[in-house]
Amino acid sequence: MPQNRTFARAGALALTAAIAGSLTSGIAAAHVTADVYGEQPAKGGYTAIVMRVPNEDDKKGTIKLSVGIAEKYALGSVRTQPVPGWDAEVTTTKLDKPVTNSYGAKLDEVVTKVTWTAAGGTAIQPDEYQEFTFSTGPLPTDVDQLVLPATQTYEGGKVVAWDEPPVAGPEDTEPERPAPVVPLAAEESGHGSASSGSASSDSASATAQRAAENEDVAATDSTARWLGGLGLAFGALGVGFGIGAVTRSRQKTAQED
Repeated sequence: MPQNRTFARAGALALTAAIAGSLTSGIAAAHVTADVYGEQPAKGGYTAIVMRVPNEDDKKGTIKLSVGIAEKYALGSVRTQPVPGWDAEVTTTKLDKPVTNSYGAKLDEVVTKVTWTAAGGTAIQPDEYQEFTFSTGPLPTDVDQLVLPATQTYEGGKVVAWDEPPVAGPEDTEPERPAPVVPLAAEESGHGSASSGSASSDSASATAQRAAENEDVAATDSTARWLGGLGLAFGALGVGFGIGAVTRSRQKTAQED
């Protein structure tokens, strides 16, 4: 069990380091990026996407972020996570021709944009960054990645579009202002997302581990009880012998008198 706890601590430290490294790289690149904490989302599943927005202007703060979602992704539902001091708006578009999502449902209205706007002086200041999270699904099964072009608006009206499509090749061929991208893993059976499948597996593993630990605790407790009972028994015997010795001593003294 101590070894399992050691591995668990090491895994937690590794995850923390990975997240910290991801944050650092995102800020250093000064790009608006789309990230997913945990496992890569699967086609046909659900996921939470984190838009990381660093402010790259020396004087002006970022006051708005808009993220575009292609109609072909057929995302019928998007939920935003509240960010203090920011208002979120989900825009849907009525389609002339319905599209079919990965669950086989026909949709005549899909989400095409998510916008966050600063309210009450909560702009992202120079040398700062902010994260905006939204959950969505079911994800499309006919693409290998989600391309999410973003528009960053600064105080004073300056607008920076992060909308250049990704290109294949070495890192030095990356566009100057690349669109945020979320890679998708292979579709899992039953349209379960990678995250949900992992969660079920992790839950089962955790349950098994807790059961094993409970057995260990029960065994330890049983042993402790047995040893405790044995100690009490020996203690009682000791007390009995002591009382007997005192009684015999008194009897002997009385006879001598």
